[in-house]
Amino acid sequence: MTAPAVGLADVLDRQQAEERRRALRALLRHPLLTRAGPDPAAFALVRRHAGWLREWLANNAGWSLQVDTGLARLRKLPGRLDDRTRPALAAPARVPFSRRRYVLACLALAALERADAQVTLGWLAERVLALAADPGLADAGFAFALDSREERADLVVVVRLLLGIHVLAKVAGDEQSFVNSSGDALYDVNRRVLAALLVTERGPSTVAAADLEARLRAITGELVPDSEDGRNRAIRHALTRRLLDDPVVYQQELGDAERGYLTGQRAFLLRRLTEATGLVPEVRAEGLALVDPTGEATDLAMPEEGTDGHATLLLARHLAALWRERPGVPVQPAALEARMAELAAEHRGLWRRGAAEPGAAAVLCRLAIDRLEALALVRRCGDGVVALPTLARFAYAEPAVAGDPGRSGRRGRGDRGWSPRPS
Repeated sequence: MTAPAVGLADVLDRQQAEERRRALRALLRHPLLTRAGPDPAAFALVRRHAGWLREWLANNAGWSLQVDTGLARLRKLPGRLDDRTRPALAAPARVPFSRRRYVLACLALAALERADAQVTLGWLAERVLALAADPGLADAGFAFALDSREERADLVVVVRLLLGIHVLAKVAGDEQSFVNSSGDALYDVNRRVLAALLVTERGPSTVAAADLEARLRAITGELVPDSEDGRNRAIRHALTRRLLDDPVVYQQELGDAERGYLTGQRAFLLRRLTEATGLVPEVRAEGLALVDPTGEATDLAMPEEGTDGHATLLLARHLAALWRERPGVPVQPAALEARMAELAAEHRGLWRRGAAEPGAAAVLCRLAIDRLEALALVRRCGDGVVALPTLARFAYAEPAVAGDPGRSGRRGRGDRGWSPRPS
């Protein structure tokens, strides 16, 4: 092979590797992709490299990938079942779903299983209303009617979620007119997407466990061969899932077997993950993280523009300063709300209108803590909010003064508390 041909082959190999990384990052960000969205270009890449992606995901995470002409569905099983920081969000305010909205989403999906190719919002509302009359739901304390504007608005929030994941596609009409009892909307039903939504190892109807935690374990449980190789594979899959899904994996959250596996296999595990995804590993005494320099695999950014993002960043800075003074000591929510009220008054001219009004600071504070907890920067506990080691990267020192060697203006990038990597 001539030199120019060798050079071209290298370029094509690098291009292929980068396309695979982009496809894998897109699947981590959007486990369900269609031609219509949320990322049509990524969907094309996933189809092009489907064979490689299936093999890599099966071998390294124990996840399966379904790809056809109109759909790519990464069937992700979570690394942990007790993570409550990833709720469905109501657009456009990104407010976490209430219990009623979750139930309505399930009832809407059940109704669509028996729907025609097109449905109206009014028809869907009637079917949901009929399903909500089940005595079992009443016994569980759930009730739903269409008598109030609030209840109709809850159903519209669910419909907009289904539009966002392309179970429904709007043909005509407007959801707000339904809320106002003055109109309706017409949708196409994408049965291919609808059939691919549920990801379990067992059908929920086959599980008889009474409480939620037991049901989750039952429908996601996987068979592990009773051999050393089988157990090591299960540990590798569990660690890979957490590293790909979670912002940080702390050593203290791992079991003895997982910590032991990392002691001997950390370099191999991280090399496989970083080569395939393009994510950057960060290894510290407290744990591990895969940093996403592209933002393509990231669903929750920090910092972020806007009032909520700025408020979260400033509260993180405040908590990081408290953590440096009193590591591990919980901070009371009332104290954080008071600090948020001070920040709202200070930034009244920059934040959205009403952010400094009575009661607004409490809402901003709750949203900020939700975001920080989702990013594994803080943990809620019975006594308040506890800062976690990675929050140290958001601590700022005072500006350095010439001739004053006792001060530093360097931003905390993880060397305070998020300790240097172990040897």
